[in-house]
Amino acid sequence: MITPELARTLSELSWDTQRQLAVLLDRRGNVRYVVVGGAIGIWIPELSDFRLGSGPRLRGLRCVHTHLRGEPMTHDDLTDLAMLRLDLMASLEVLGNGLPGNIYLANIIPFNNKGKSWRCWEPIPVSKLDVDCLQLIQALEDEFARTQKGRQAGDHRDRAILVHASSAPKSAIEDSLNELADLANTAGVMVLDKISQRRHQFHPRFLMGREKLMDLSIRAFQQGADLLIFDQELNPSQMRSITDLTELRVIDRTQLILDIFAQRAHTREGKLKVELAQLKYLLPRLAAKDSGLSRLTGGIGGRGPGETKLEIDRRKVRDRIHRLGLELENLNRSRSMRRVQRKKNQLPIISIIGYTNVGKSTLLNALTKSRVYVEDKLFATLDPASRRLRFPRERDVIITDTVGFLRGLPKDLLDAFRATLEELKDADLLLHLIDIRHPCFEEQMEAVEKILEELDLKRTPLLRVFNKVDKVDRETADALSRTFNAVCISALDPNTFPPLLETMEEKLFLPQVSPGGQTKEAVSLSL
Repeated sequence: MITPELARTLSELSWDTQRQLAVLLDRRGNVRYVVVGGAIGIWIPELSDFRLGSGPRLRGLRCVHTHLRGEPMTHDDLTDLAMLRLDLMASLEVLGNGLPGNIYLANIIPFNNKGKSWRCWEPIPVSKLDVDCLQLIQALEDEFARTQKGRQAGDHRDRAILVHASSAPKSAIEDSLNELADLANTAGVMVLDKISQRRHQFHPRFLMGREKLMDLSIRAFQQGADLLIFDQELNPSQMRSITDLTELRVIDRTQLILDIFAQRAHTREGKLKVELAQLKYLLPRLAAKDSGLSRLTGGIGGRGPGETKLEIDRRKVRDRIHRLGLELENLNRSRSMRRVQRKKNQLPIISIIGYTNVGKSTLLNALTKSRVYVEDKLFATLDPASRRLRFPRERDVIITDTVGFLRGLPKDLLDAFRATLEELKDADLLLHLIDIRHPCFEEQMEAVEKILEELDLKRTPLLRVFNKVDKVDRETADALSRTFNAVCISALDPNTFPPLLETMEEKLFLPQVSPGGQTKEAVSLSL
């Protein structure tokens, strides 16, 4: 309990020194910290000895401090209460004679429809103070546990809040957050909430505004989140600053995609590529928080006692990146030999490309009667799969499934898979599969074709194919196919394949005449 005796002692000492004083008490009533502030404020020290646990846990400390000017609870007091997850914040009014006046109390409250983060009590005269802190704290934690989304027994998934900060239109932000939610679901993360802030200028340390980030931290605690996933790529400094301020684990879109690829890579080559991309992402983020980790030098031109742990970690990462590069070069040489062999067979090659989770593997299975792995999740396919396809006119081709594309695909990941994607240069026809049912199919289509341009595949013949036509009305599908010069199919219905097969065969085997009268093999990609 906060006793009148403690209140009077603090009040008298604060009046004598003309400084704000604070004590932080643990749940047993022991004084763990004594803080001497200035005339108008206190600075609570780092509370690393009282780390926050998982679940609806408060820190286990309550703060009692004095106010020399008779002011009630300030916004700074409430911010400290919420950001530090204190059990209770108490501000004590110091009267002109050094005696205590009223005491103001505040505590964090569970998630509510009004969006409030704390409850401020009516002022209580110290002489009438009778608060059972332990009972209050236990009741609060029980209420937090009831209001947070329940975690089933054995459910060890991360619980995340998705965050987006940009100057993009509201609709674009919503689409991007929905895609981030799909990525999180693919990675096995439970999404609790989505938060966005429209900003024309990013905060150099926190990306979003500091006040908004504080509100986000409080909301994460109220909902029981243990992870923040940012839709933008964070630089190392921003990631550290946000982690320090919120005391939550923080990842960005890039790291989330890398995690998904790491989970879904099965072949040796796929695992090497993902590890290489992860290490390249990690290297600039290996930074020391402790200045004591700086290199120690001794003597003229000496290295001192040796490398610090940080330097050793960086060297190991660079060495591993080098070794992975050599292994991938060997695998790429083997892949090149297989490509040469395919060319000797003189079989045309068709590559199915498209945004992730549009049905590429399903189409490959349906066309070739194969059993390539299929799942309704993003990046279900990471390793290319090639099969032989026979047209109705007894002509054979090689048809290949490829890794799906994505808006903002991490550069390191794109570089790691570049050798695989460059196989598309050997394709005689690119089959661009598009999910016509998706509300943002045009943006997805543009994202894919932009990546093709970056890979210098602009001249490769391309056929747009609208998939999932059974999910939209026929008139809409026909109108869109005419607008974008595409063929409509349903990968689940082979009866829709004849127009596709006919068009593919024409583009591969029959000469076509351009509007100027010149013969050409197929229509090149125009962006």
